[in-house]
Amino acid sequence: MIHDGRSRKLPFDPAEAIAHLKTNDPKLGALIDRAGAFTLRLDPLPSPFESLLESILYQQLHGKAAATIHRRVREYFGGDPAPQLLLDTPDDPLRAAGVSGNKIKALRDLAARTLDGTVPTHAAIRKLSDAEILERLTAVRGIGPWTVEMLLIFRMGRPDVLPVTDYGVRKGFALTFQRLPKSRPIEASDLPKADVVLRRGKRWAPFRSVASWYLWRACDLAKPMAAAPSGRASLQ
Repeated sequence: MIHDGRSRKLPFDPAEAIAHLKTNDPKLGALIDRAGAFTLRLDPLPSPFESLLESILYQQLHGKAAATIHRRVREYFGGDPAPQLLLDTPDDPLRAAGVSGNKIKALRDLAARTLDGTVPTHAAIRKLSDAEILERLTAVRGIGPWTVEMLLIFRMGRPDVLPVTDYGVRKGFALTFQRLPKSRPIEASDLPKADVVLRRGKRWAPFRSVASWYLWRACDLAKPMAAAPSGRASLQ
């Protein structure tokens, strides 16, 4: 997506969210004090079709390679294609742009499900609950819960999303709430199971997105040697 550099206002009050989290979970509150201000800025909000098209193209690729493919696709179509145009386009120009066969199938499924109304319009998605958005968007081939959760947090600013499968959230949780050996790096076996994160996350509702953001910051604070990912594998 070509962004215009502007960010949108959050649909909730960060000060209220932080006060709630500090009151309900002092350990998380200590992390918040260490990490500082909540500085999440929402990405510009394209249509769900455009967001998911970008997400599919970026999957399992290094950011620079994915950006190149995305740029080539947009150059071929003169911008983001309409769903029907994407369906009508043969495979060859998409392959020439670097899109794999599996991703071409996913893009066609996305286009078809946009045309039949499964994937909502820009206006309609705002009226849906998080659960409804998750159910409808994960019907698209190649779109899983994590991708939708990132859209909910970073594109829509939904306040109560807890992506329990996200590596950064799990690592930040371990750093904040678990006793970890200091003699070695964190291993996969140190990371909490989803039910552990969900159980403690009940304290954070209805601001679990803000808690997640601070768990990502815990990873940043713990990596002076730039060892750990920051948590957000963005939809950008």
